[in-house]
Amino acid sequence: MRHLISTLALVAVAGAPAAAQEMEHKEHMEHHGVGIASVQPQYNQIKQWVIATAEMMPEDQYGYRPTEEVRSFGELMGHVANAGYMFCSGAMGEESPNTVNIEETVTAKAGLVEAVQGMFAYCDKAYAMDEAKAMESTTFFGREGSRLWVLVFNIAHNYEHYGNFVTYLRMNGMTPPSSQRG
Repeated sequence: MRHLISTLALVAVAGAPAAAQEMEHKEHMEHHGVGIASVQPQYNQIKQWVIATAEMMPEDQYGYRPTEEVRSFGELMGHVANAGYMFCSGAMGEESPNTVNIEETVTAKAGLVEAVQGMFAYCDKAYAMDEAKAMESTTFFGREGSRLWVLVFNIAHNYEHYGNFVTYLRMNGMTPPSSQRG
């Protein structure tokens, strides 16, 4: 009987660190968020930078392209708007409200700023979806993943093109939003 009690005591003591780690992990996740909540800060950051970039580039530089082989600043901004609608509607499993090819039809600064702001307003709904829906499986670009995966893909795409915008701004003597202090 003493052997049984000693064994049970040992098991209880050995399990205590694991239980403590599990509790610490759970508290961390509740505090910092998981899933959809964990990507919202990155989404909000790139949203702020892209909109600020669209607003700060002068109208006469929307046709600027560093080389003839690449999109103009305005075309790139239109591409980001088109893609955002595609990613976010795909993540939400609904038809995109965007009915025009912004990259090919909108050229004026005011129209492109409005298009990017509208896209982000639409995407705000996707990044506010509940956790259960975010973890549902979907197919996007012929690949299967969670709705959250599609939203992470969108963030990566926006950061990729923000890097292009940084080059365009710097080549025109401007400091990108991500490098501004204030």
